Amino acid sequence: MADNVLDRFKENTEEHVVVDTGKKVKVGIIGTGWIAEAHVANYLRCPDVEIVAAADLIPGKAEKFCKANGIEGVRLYPDHKSMIDAEELDAVSVCTYNRTHAECSIYALEHGVNVLLEKPMCVTLEEAVAICKAEKASGKILSIGFQPRFDENMKMLKKVVESGELGDVYYIQTGGGRRRGIPTPYGTSFIEDKTAGIGALADIGCYSLDMVLNAIGYPKPLTVSGYTSDFFGKDPVNFPGHPEYAEKFSVDDFAAAFIRLEGGVILDFRISWAMNMDTPGDTIILGTKAGLRVPSTECWNGSIGGPLKLYRTIAGSDVETEIPERRNDEDNFYNKIRYFIDAVKTGGKAPVPSSQILYNQAIIDGIARSAKLGREVEINIPEI
Repeated sequence: MADNVLDRFKENTEEHVVVDTGKKVKVGIIGTGWIAEAHVANYLRCPDVEIVAAADLIPGKAEKFCKANGIEGVRLYPDHKSMIDAEELDAVSVCTYNRTHAECSIYALEHGVNVLLEKPMCVTLEEAVAICKAEKASGKILSIGFQPRFDENMKMLKKVVESGELGDVYYIQTGGGRRRGIPTPYGTSFIEDKTAGIGALADIGCYSLDMVLNAIGYPKPLTVSGYTSDFFGKDPVNFPGHPEYAEKFSVDDFAAAFIRLEGGVILDFRISWAMNMDTPGDTIILGTKAGLRVPSTECWNGSIGGPLKLYRTIAGSDVETEIPERRNDEDNFYNKIRYFIDAVKTGGKAPVPSSQILYNQAIIDGIARSAKLGREVEINIPEI
C-alpha cells in the first residue's frame, strides 16, 4: 500500500504543441552580458527564430558579443529604445541589469513587442505592477525567465501537492544558498545597488520562492517579517584579487523571512550567497495528511538535491515513500526559450505568467522593506 502512491504520479499528460517551424520569429536581444549568451545559444537551436538585432549601453560590447557567439548580420544599437524604434521585432529577450528590467520591458510592450524577461522580474513591487499594466494594455506576451519551472522534478513536486496526498498545506520551510558563492566572476553588476538593486534575495531567492509557491498554486502574500545582511559581501577576504569589491558591495548576501499567505499557509524562508554552512536546510511542505521533503543542493541553482520523500501514517504505522528523481529529456533553459517562442507564434499563454511572479516580487519587495524598517509589514498589491 505504501508504494501505491507512486502510481498516481507516473503518467505525464502534459502536451507540448508542435508549431510550424517555417514561420520565422524576429528576435532582438537587450543587454549582451553573460546571461544573454544562454538566450542566444538556445534561440540558435530554434529553426524558426532569427536574431536580427542586439542592443547594449556599453560601446562595442554588442558587436563583440555577436562575434563571440557566432551570430552574423545582426544590427546593433546603443540602447533598447533605438532598437525597438528601428526594427520590426516579434520578441525581445531582456537580459539587462535588474535595475533596468522594468524600463526595457515596459517600452517593448508599449511598442507591441512580446517579452521574455530574465529573472528577477525587477527590483520593487511598484515596478512589477507597472510591467503587468503595460502587458495588459499591450495584449502581448510577457514571460518571466524561471527555467526551473520546466524541470521534471519541479513538475513532480507540483503534481504531488495538487494530488491532495498532503491534505491541506499549512507550513512550508524553503530556501537555499551557497557556502561561498557571491557572483562576481563577471564584475560587480550583481553586487552594486545601482545595477542590481537587490542581492541574493532576488537573484536566487526568487527561484526558491517560485518552487514552493508554484507547487501550492501561488496564494496571495499578506504579511512579511524580513531580515537581510551583508556580512560576507563587506569583507574583502571574500574577494581574492579584488578587495575593492567589498567597498562596492551594496546589496544583501543573506535574507530570511516569515511570510503569511492567503489560506492560512506559513512560509519560512532563507537564502544566501555566502554563509558558514553548506545549506540552510531542505525544503519541507507540511500538510494535514502527509509531509514532503525536497532535498537541498550544495550550490542552490533552482534544482533539487535528490528524490522527493513523502512522510505519511498508514494503519497506525509511519511510512516513508521515496519518489524517484525524474530525467529531463531536454535542457530547461532551452524549454524556457522554446515555449516562449511557441506562445508568440500561437498567441498562447505565457509559459511563466507575470500574474504569478507579481506575487513573487511582492514578497521580495516586502522582505526588503521589512528588513529596512525592522518590523513586520503588510503586502498590498494593487489591482492590475
